[in-house]
Amino acid sequence: METTEAPPSTNHSLTDVIGLRASGIFPTGKEPSIRTLRSWTKLRRIPYHKVGHFVYYDANEVAVHIRTKLRVPARN
Repeated sequence: METTEAPPSTNHSLTDVIGLRASGIFPTGKEPSIRTLRSWTKLRRIPYHKVGHFVYYDANEVAVHIRTKLRVPARN
């Protein structure tokens, strides 16, 4: 009987705009709209990563940026 181990997961935290909105870093009921998040991205108010023409976010980076640079309280 052979046991195979699962390959190490390459679970990175990059997500799209919908995932960022639902990530829990914004207060419940006060999540910014998708349009607002895209506007913040264009204005460079939140950090993002571009892969081709797709835009992805690291929820941890965005949360730190909001807490330190924008001074908007986020949920713990």
